[in-house]
Amino acid sequence: MEPRRVNGKNHWYHETQSTICPVDVLPLVPEAAHVEDRFLLDLTLPDAWLHAHAGWLRPARQLAERLFPDQVAVSRLQTFTAYDRLSTALTVAQVYGVQRLCNHYAARLAPLPGPDSSRESNRRLAQITQYARQLAGSPSVINALSRSQLDEVGLTSRDIILINQIIGFVGFQARAIAVLQAAQGFPVRWIPGMPQQEEAPADLFVNPPGEWVTDIEDPDLQYADDERQRRIASWQSLPGLGPLAPLLACDPQLMAPLETLLRQLSGNGTFGPQVALLTARTNGSATCFDAWLSHWHGEEAFGSHLREGDQALHRWLGQHPRSRALVTAVQLLTRSPDRFSAAQLTPLGEYGLSAEQAIDLLTWSGLCGWMNRLKIALGYVRQQT
Repeated sequence: MEPRRVNGKNHWYHETQSTICPVDVLPLVPEAAHVEDRFLLDLTLPDAWLHAHAGWLRPARQLAERLFPDQVAVSRLQTFTAYDRLSTALTVAQVYGVQRLCNHYAARLAPLPGPDSSRESNRRLAQITQYARQLAGSPSVINALSRSQLDEVGLTSRDIILINQIIGFVGFQARAIAVLQAAQGFPVRWIPGMPQQEEAPADLFVNPPGEWVTDIEDPDLQYADDERQRRIASWQSLPGLGPLAPLLACDPQLMAPLETLLRQLSGNGTFGPQVALLTARTNGSATCFDAWLSHWHGEEAFGSHLREGDQALHRWLGQHPRSRALVTAVQLLTRSPDRFSAAQLTPLGEYGLSAEQAIDLLTWSGLCGWMNRLKIALGYVRQQT
């Protein structure tokens, strides 16, 4: 059988001989590939908004450019091609159903040559796609077996870190765009029958807090020059994220804007920790939950009810009805960004939040989801004895 490379989606099929494609396979919206802003994807915002949110939009744009450059150099340590990156991004965008993202990543992916049609390549791509879909839509199911399956199909440690960064970033991008579209009153267009993300099992949160340890073993990641050591040290002040720093420092081009993004959005006063707790509970990151619980200065019962799950949280909301608008908005955005609309955003004004503050707070919830997934995907909780 002759290995081959063709454009479009023919890489999904196993053929016994090569064929000639009479026409190129084009995406439904080919112009979506050509955007000036690869984070907002040419979503038009008022100048006042661009100025008000410039602090986090700038690093977000930098991350979009660095995660999805037009040309990617592969090496022994990093084998993820441009096709791998965009294919993963499209898978995640389809899980979340935000059409602007689906159009963009599909349009950029379509003209790229896919991998050859060998069994090994098909298995590798299928495993990457399955992993991306699971981490995006059901993060709490990811475990050591999931990581070992990526290793079995030939992904290196750097590849595994990168795929998780891509999945986290596209999830953050989907939620930021969903919030900004809702703020402008755009109608919600979601596909009927698309499932919402389920709440993580409560048993993940019943044990005493344990120590998060990485499950990525790579001697190359242990080496750190002075600049890398400085960046690792600066992450120690970010709640729950210090242990991640040595892994993320292997790519300083991503680590620097990501730290800026975190510092810009994490300073949301009273509500920042509450939002971080809600996303960590939904996604199943117990270590993120425990890290932010110490920063929550509101009613202690909120944390204990949230830890037990939705039913206990609804009982708490029955006694604190003013909190319902924020909880509802964050939970829907976390579980199903394609359904988020002005109906969830507008009531946040009752909290005394301005439109600018509400946008920042909800965008922060998307960033928390990214960090939750990194903690779930790159390590595990070692129980204290």
